[in-house]
Amino acid sequence: MKNITDSFVSSVRWSFAGSFGFNTDILATNPINLSVVLGVVILFGKGVCASCLSDLLDNRKLRILNTIRNSEELQGGAVERLEKARARLRKVEKEAEQFRTNGYSEIEREKLNLIKSTYKTLEELENYKNETIRFDYQRAVQQVRQQVFQQVLKGARGTLNSSLNKELHLRTISDNIDTFEAM
Repeated sequence: MKNITDSFVSSVRWSFAGSFGFNTDILATNPINLSVVLGVVILFGKGVCASCLSDLLDNRKLRILNTIRNSEELQGGAVERLEKARARLRKVEKEAEQFRTNGYSEIEREKLNLIKSTYKTLEELENYKNETIRFDYQRAVQQVRQQVFQQVLKGARGTLNSSLNKELHLRTISDNIDTFEAM
């Protein structure tokens, strides 16, 4: 490492000195690397002519341009499909919002219908209960009337049986017969 820095420092010193000379440090001048690169170029460059190399580069350039053009077309198609997908997504989101809104409206409507139906059923049950109470009341009143009437009849029979004697009985019968004859 010290040699490398020394060679740079020494070359800087030489340029200021205004003299010309050879650098004998092999690592600083890198003649080995230069000879390898020149050898490879000469060895592999012998079979390649300038026009063939130009054709190869042109073909490579055309393939790269075609690849770029195809990529741009694919990108355009992908962008178009992306826009279509976004449009479908917006449409589906709108429909979902409508379903959600309609669903809430439908739920509210069903809730109101259920409440109305429940109130109607309760009203019908209340009416049925009242009719049943009226019917039971009328039946109880009728039974009380019958019992009172039977007791009144029993009392009247008892009174008639105790107060009627044979003579009164015959007179009542003859009066009734006279009434029928007059008709």
